[in-house]
Amino acid sequence: MSDFRLKVFQSVVRNLSFTKASQELFITQPAVTKHVQELETEYKTQLFERLGNKISLTPAGKLLMEHSEQILAGYKQLEYEMNLLHDEHSGELRIGASTTIAQYVLPALLAIFTEKFPLVKTTLISGNSRDIENALQEHRIDLGMVEGNIRLPNLKYTDFMNDELVAVAHTHSKLSRLDELSLEKLKNTPLVLRERGSGTLDVLETELQTHNIRLSDLNIRMHLGSTESIKRFLENTECMGIVSIRSIYRELAAGIFKVLEIDGLEMERKFSFVCLHGKDSGLVQSFQQFAFHYKDKL
Repeated sequence: MSDFRLKVFQSVVRNLSFTKASQELFITQPAVTKHVQELETEYKTQLFERLGNKISLTPAGKLLMEHSEQILAGYKQLEYEMNLLHDEHSGELRIGASTTIAQYVLPALLAIFTEKFPLVKTTLISGNSRDIENALQEHRIDLGMVEGNIRLPNLKYTDFMNDELVAVAHTHSKLSRLDELSLEKLKNTPLVLRERGSGTLDVLETELQTHNIRLSDLNIRMHLGSTESIKRFLENTECMGIVSIRSIYRELAAGIFKVLEIDGLEMERKFSFVCLHGKDSGLVQSFQQFAFHYKDKL
């Protein structure tokens, strides 16, 4: 239903080549040129600057690219929504998610999913990332969602959304008087962290290694098995925690916690789907497709 000329235009922009665009779309190069020329004629403007064998977007081309992305995304969403009207999915879908995802990402998504697919019996278990990967390999779940940057070679990962870890202290704590900590100050700051096997601790440990700092160099007072436990712990201590920014939106808005910058430490990670290699079941594929379409609502 969408305008194929826009797909051709986008391919040329991505590849900066009419030849590569023709190969990507399995059409001839003259056909690519024809579609682009039709767009230029329709909008009465030049879309590409042609300098020898190189091409670049004109200001009009940049504007068309911006709108074409929105238009084609809208068509894709429309096609997906229309197909939902005819899908009668049924069966059982067993999902496992690491603690942060299970608490702060999936509930809203599952609420929409179960509303649209009432015949699907959906169950969710939670644990740290290693627990979920083990459950998948033992066939106790059909699909996993994990955090962190460590990947097992025998599993298939698909990045879903970005997340960031932040250092946080209760506003009643003396630490909240600070805005930033040096890495040397971090070593002496009392910390409460997630347990071994959690994606959160994996990301922290990996980032510290880039600065030649080990976990054993830190002043760790306690390891706890969930972000909620860390949050409650911080309400009654002078410690600092490291948690997902998604887990403290409400507390930040209410003035309960304060985020502290740690100089030189960048703790970004991905929330990812994980499944066994091979063909996924229809429900697993449908849920992943559903999640990607609705993740902006999370």
